[in-house]
Amino acid sequence: MLDEVAGWLQRRSWTADHRPLPQLLAAKRAAGARGTVSVVLPALDEEATVGEIVGTIRRELMSEAVPLVDELVVLDSGSTDRTAEVAAAAGAVVVHRDEVLPRLPALPGKGEVLWRSLLVTRGEIVCFVDSDLREFDARFVSGIVGPLLTDPDLRLVKAMYDRPLETGGTVVPAGGGRVTELVARPLLNLHWPQLAGFVQPLGGEYAARRSLLERLPFPVGYGVELGLLVDALNTVGLDALAQVDVGVRHHRHQDGQALGRMAAAIYRTAQIRLARGHLVRPFLTQFDRAPGGGFEPHVHEVATEERPPMRTVPEYARRRAVA
Repeated sequence: MLDEVAGWLQRRSWTADHRPLPQLLAAKRAAGARGTVSVVLPALDEEATVGEIVGTIRRELMSEAVPLVDELVVLDSGSTDRTAEVAAAAGAVVVHRDEVLPRLPALPGKGEVLWRSLLVTRGEIVCFVDSDLREFDARFVSGIVGPLLTDPDLRLVKAMYDRPLETGGTVVPAGGGRVTELVARPLLNLHWPQLAGFVQPLGGEYAARRSLLERLPFPVGYGVELGLLVDALNTVGLDALAQVDVGVRHHRHQDGQALGRMAAAIYRTAQIRLARGHLVRPFLTQFDRAPGGGFEPHVHEVATEERPPMRTVPEYARRRAVA
């Protein structure tokens, strides 16, 4: 297995500079409709960062000189700040989660909006980018879209990057990705060792062909990245997956309890894929110090819902038939 992962790393890992923009634009023109690119930013209260991301993509990848991206959609999952206003002003198409497939009440979670985004985008290549990134570089998009434009055998490409932990004025160079190192990486190495070569398996920046995404179930919560990666491996095989180094990822970090809830959802997502079994108690109890002394328990439901493959949704099938 180690030799298989090492071979995959050699064949299927690149840097963003490996494919310069002129090469990507030529490949996009040659691909025609198969090379259309939609970028989706899932957003919840990200007014501080979403505008810069949208502006950078519009300016550097959607200009007349560099028409790499055809469509840029911000999927708002219920923001209470100015996220939608800022994103629209910067040039994105803004769609509220509840406007998509209204017959099906929305569930909370990132995976929910990623799933629904397939209904409101048209690109044959769909690129997801988290909307809390700071110091955003357009290579986060061009780097992961590039292999899909130039290699027809690829189906999904994830970004890899350095992820410093920035907190309280202190920077720990490799301190980010705590759930990755403590939960996701051990799970993948133990149960899906073919995926051990992915540097950032839970990263929110990845691109995939629509023809793959519409065949996969989407966990509605934090488990979506792990679920899609494992299911993509089982659907198209390791050699259809790749990763690209895009540099450094700066973003907002979650507190310890939020990371605990994330870890539980990821473990549950893995558990479903391992056994399709039943979790007796899909809840997580966490504790805060109570104002009067002692500890106060808080019980959180672990997200276990999954949305079915999009191609099984009648509204999506009709939309694709018309397109």
